[in-house]
Amino acid sequence: MAVPEKILREVSALRQQVEHHNRLYHSQDAPEIPDADFDALLRRLEELEAKYALQEDASPSQRVGGEAIAGFTQVRHEIAMLSLNKVFDEADLKSFELRLKKRLEAESSLQYSCEPKVDGIAVSLLYKDGVLERAATRGDGTTGEDITHNVRTIGSIPLQLKPKIKNTVIEIRGEIFLTKEGFKKLNEASEKEGGKIFVNPRNTAAGAIRQLDPKKAAKIPLQMYCYSVGRVDGFKLPKTLSEVFSLISEWGLPVNPDRSVENGIDACLKYCLALLAKRSVLPYEIDGAVLKVDNLELQRQLGSNARSPRWAMAYKFPAEEKSTTVLDVEFQVGRTGTITPVARLEPVFVGGVTVSNTTLHNMDEIERLGLQIGDRVIVRRAGDVIPKVVKVIPHEGASNKIERKPILIPEVCPACASALEKDGDVLYRCSGGIICPAQRKESIKHFASRSAMDIEGLGSKLIELLVDKEIITSVADIYALTPEQLASLERMGDKSAAKLIAAIQKSKQTSLPRFLFALGIREVGEATALQLATHFGILDGIIAADLDSLVQVPDVGPIMAEHIRVFFSNKSNVALIEKLQGSGVTWPVIEASYDDSAKPLLGETYVLTGSLEKMPRNEAKAMLIALGAKVAGSVSKNTSCVVAGPGAGSKLAKAEELGIKVLDEEEFIALLDELMA
Repeated sequence: MAVPEKILREVSALRQQVEHHNRLYHSQDAPEIPDADFDALLRRLEELEAKYALQEDASPSQRVGGEAIAGFTQVRHEIAMLSLNKVFDEADLKSFELRLKKRLEAESSLQYSCEPKVDGIAVSLLYKDGVLERAATRGDGTTGEDITHNVRTIGSIPLQLKPKIKNTVIEIRGEIFLTKEGFKKLNEASEKEGGKIFVNPRNTAAGAIRQLDPKKAAKIPLQMYCYSVGRVDGFKLPKTLSEVFSLISEWGLPVNPDRSVENGIDACLKYCLALLAKRSVLPYEIDGAVLKVDNLELQRQLGSNARSPRWAMAYKFPAEEKSTTVLDVEFQVGRTGTITPVARLEPVFVGGVTVSNTTLHNMDEIERLGLQIGDRVIVRRAGDVIPKVVKVIPHEGASNKIERKPILIPEVCPACASALEKDGDVLYRCSGGIICPAQRKESIKHFASRSAMDIEGLGSKLIELLVDKEIITSVADIYALTPEQLASLERMGDKSAAKLIAAIQKSKQTSLPRFLFALGIREVGEATALQLATHFGILDGIIAADLDSLVQVPDVGPIMAEHIRVFFSNKSNVALIEKLQGSGVTWPVIEASYDDSAKPLLGETYVLTGSLEKMPRNEAKAMLIALGAKVAGSVSKNTSCVVAGPGAGSKLAKAEELGIKVLDEEEFIALLDELMA
């Protein structure tokens, strides 16, 4: 029966793709696609070749790994370093055992040596008379590269076995890898030095082990776990692989502490699922579990096919990396006004869940990735970590599903159309603040807080409930609340409602500094609010002030002045202020003062010690400075007052010794309230 031309074309294309990605992965350590995508290509090729009898020795489906690269001495493996067949579910795992039993003509359960499938690079270590003579990569399974010069730099690999075994040749095989912590520190150091950021631990380990310069390899904190033996001359191995592990551990070679021996495939499955559950907390990356028949004689009887042993199987976990397409990028407004780009993705199953969107963090990250809408990307999700775009797949010659378009920051806030402000080097923020719907809950919580309008009883949970039920949509709505609305809420009742209404009414009599602070103007804390109030005296003066006038206020620099100007130039903010005043919010007139003589703590020196539980120390320091005080770091005879919180030690003792006035936090806050009223 003739093979359809369409199938022949697909097989040819698949072989080219698999060869291409094999070369990138094994020879250049620069894969373009995730392992899961490569596995899917290879599985499809194997299925078609089997179905239509198209197997050929030259097909990449019959090969292991990649070719040795130029620049290294080639090493011939006397016993081939084979790849592993893979299964992805319970049914296929049970089929694996059924095949083994059938081939062995066995009835009883088999015993398996189980271990994590570490995501690293396979290597061979050859010891002669107990001394490391050569290390080599797996390469294409029969020919690898001599990497002895680099392996000698790995501290966990002994240069001599203990005890020294004479007249022997022993080949140890294992996986060289980089731990998660080692990878993190490596990237942190590289970023600090302005170097390249590494994509993942596996590629980094592969690149390091195949450096021509061992000094560069030595800078990468590589480790190794041994997983089998190859050639053995002059020495008799134990009968089981688990005993071999114990033996090579005694020799000083590293073996995986998470390995186990299980009886029967059901027990193996439990091992796999338990390993999957703790995948995210393991110190190294894994992509599955490896199950091997423990009895070495049974391994010999089962033998191997062209590219994999029949007695072993890799149980693959849900891929932590998959490729997908960026369909669009939207900009979300966070609760504090930060503008965050979010990628809308073609849904992809990765890390055990379906992912359809993920944060891109900021515009700098988009630029670093070189990302555009329509790009094919690699998405990573490990454990419970938020999915992340880690790489853009090169698009040259690719057939993009949608037209590529650049990603541009919006000109105004997507939630309230207020102007955006640059926040530092990489972030953008909505300038709307108190009138922005996306910031509503946080703005209202801040407005009602003790240091602002001080509405007792209007706490975070109640505010969230009122906003969720759309009873209040802005801070002005607080003053329109009725006892009936509040009493209808769960756990409120008439008495609690009446008490809160009374607190709301009381809050209408406030001070200009408190009101300014309550508005949540960016970077305007209590101390700056006090400076603005005492400098201008009236709110209208602050609203009308230009940049030159604002920078005349003590502690107000050009950046903060711009934040203040942007806030009051927003007509919606001014309208909200007018609505609040129309609801009865008022404050006594302050006589404007343009010198330091009006500062009540002028000339006094304060020392803060211990833990302040109700007010951050930097706020307390700023308020003291705004009131004219100097804040010192140590107690002396010139100290006017010490503010002591829980845990105060030697500074408090010295203050008591010198007879200096001491305030606890409650007394200190009461003093500030009195001075700011």
